[in-house]
Amino acid sequence: MTSTKSDFVHLHVHSQYSLLDAVCPIEDLASLAKEMNMPALAVTDNGNMFGAIEFYSACKKAGVKPIIGAEVYIAPESRFERSTHGLQGASYPFVLLCKDEAGYRNLIQLVSIGYLEGFYYRPRIDKEVLRKFSEGLIGLSGGLRAELPHLLNIGQTEKAHQAALQYLEILGKDNFYIEIIHSGIKEQERANGELVKLGEKLGIELVAANNVRYLKREFQKAHEVLTCIQTQTTLDDPNRARFQTDEFYFKSAEEMAERFKDTPQAITNTMKIAERCNLELDFTKTHVPQFVPPEGKTREQYLNELTMQGLKGRYGTLSETVKKRVEHELHVIQKSGYISYFLIVWDFVHFAKQQGIPVGPGRGSAAGSVVSYALGITDIDPLKYDLLFERFLNPERVSMPDIDIDFCYENRDKVIKYVTEKYSKDNVAQIITFGTMMAKAVIRDVGRVMAIPYAEVDRIAKLIPAELDITIQTALEREPELKSLYKTNAQVTQLIDTSKILEGMTRHASTHAAGVVISERPLREHVPLFKTGDGQISTMYSMESLEKIGLLKMDFLGLRTLTVIDDTLKIIKRIQKIEVDWAKTPLDDPKTYDT
Repeated sequence: MTSTKSDFVHLHVHSQYSLLDAVCPIEDLASLAKEMNMPALAVTDNGNMFGAIEFYSACKKAGVKPIIGAEVYIAPESRFERSTHGLQGASYPFVLLCKDEAGYRNLIQLVSIGYLEGFYYRPRIDKEVLRKFSEGLIGLSGGLRAELPHLLNIGQTEKAHQAALQYLEILGKDNFYIEIIHSGIKEQERANGELVKLGEKLGIELVAANNVRYLKREFQKAHEVLTCIQTQTTLDDPNRARFQTDEFYFKSAEEMAERFKDTPQAITNTMKIAERCNLELDFTKTHVPQFVPPEGKTREQYLNELTMQGLKGRYGTLSETVKKRVEHELHVIQKSGYISYFLIVWDFVHFAKQQGIPVGPGRGSAAGSVVSYALGITDIDPLKYDLLFERFLNPERVSMPDIDIDFCYENRDKVIKYVTEKYSKDNVAQIITFGTMMAKAVIRDVGRVMAIPYAEVDRIAKLIPAELDITIQTALEREPELKSLYKTNAQVTQLIDTSKILEGMTRHASTHAAGVVISERPLREHVPLFKTGDGQISTMYSMESLEKIGLLKMDFLGLRTLTVIDDTLKIIKRIQKIEVDWAKTPLDDPKTYDT
């Protein structure tokens, strides 16, 4: 392959975060774009921005310009109306791409509104909010089920013209393109001819796309299986949802040019759009809320005062060792800009203890800080156990420190409520987490879709060792029986080959068991928001992405053990009339070991 840059860019691409609808791992998308010498690549997942930061980072690493976007869903009327209008998903898909930071901020608003206000079958927006948040965005008319192709296919040409003019007016003349896809589906090909005429009549430029759902043509069967997993059907179901052709793969520039030889300007326009999309995200900034100290005190003074008070309670008379260590830690905390961080954690731990909510003694590297020990954030003396502060907060390391706090399982929500009320519900949210299709689970999912009897699938799944992060390939190399079945049984071969393609795909989104994010400003200025099926609002970015964009994430862990210990101490106090401080119980008590 030559090293010259290709003259085509994929602008309508679904990653693994189009949940159960695409077989495109983000790292592989970036690598493939690089391999094909494409100068840029867009991601346009189904109504969400789950993978935006991960995609941006992967593309930057591969030397490919990232274009962040989304395939949003537009309600036919108002986003608040709960009526399908005879449309699949009660909406029209529509592609939005960010030109710049304004576009990125507006896309965050739009996908959040889709989940928080417009959800009906899908996360929907409407043209009213699209108009409000249109700055910095480029719109592509979308695939077969989008508004323009749909209206043209049902013979409503005048309505299609009106809709096109409406998008043109909302987004601006240079920011709306009519999307053409050559998928081999007869309805799409019929619509293409009408779309070209529409573009010529209204002076709207065409753009070539492929609505990418899988990396290679040969992954089409695996994509069908994935669609069946999503819709809970089987491959032998005549009524199952399916893509009618195997054309929705990551095509090369040459393949795209061949398919669009009648409209070469549609290929050229992908490059023009890519050149106009120049979003640069800054991962060096942090957005930690500023703790408000008592009147007349600076944050620095207040932290120093609380630390000195705590040290006297912990150590009594302070040795030179303690003084030097605390001086060093406070200097690093101040220099790193984390004074507010420590005060925020101190504040909610202090609240919990005042309310009689059991708090754990500390976990992880935070136990290496004397300041944490003095503030009561941890109850382990780091000097006694020779624990290093630098493992927790190192001036040479750019990342934010990480303090995980254990709370009594029954009362954890009270602490989260306190934090939410203190810093505003707009600035605090729980964090999303994603379930992926791991080795055993994917075998079971694929087996069900292939209608293989449960007992057979179960036997194959059980041949995969019960180890964390084990892969199907590793299991094949280590388990002779599995390898033998794979080589001799055609059905097992198909099961395992399909499962290997789908292994690691993102299966579902849920709320992280412990993660909470706290921002200085409303979260929707930094991160899109998601609403789970049970109404829980969380960030659309995972912990890793939140950390990258500089938001303060905390682990509020609910620990049953703390609840059990607390209940035990209450029983001892009630029956034995003895008050036990478990934090002062010796760790080498002989009677305990005898028991």
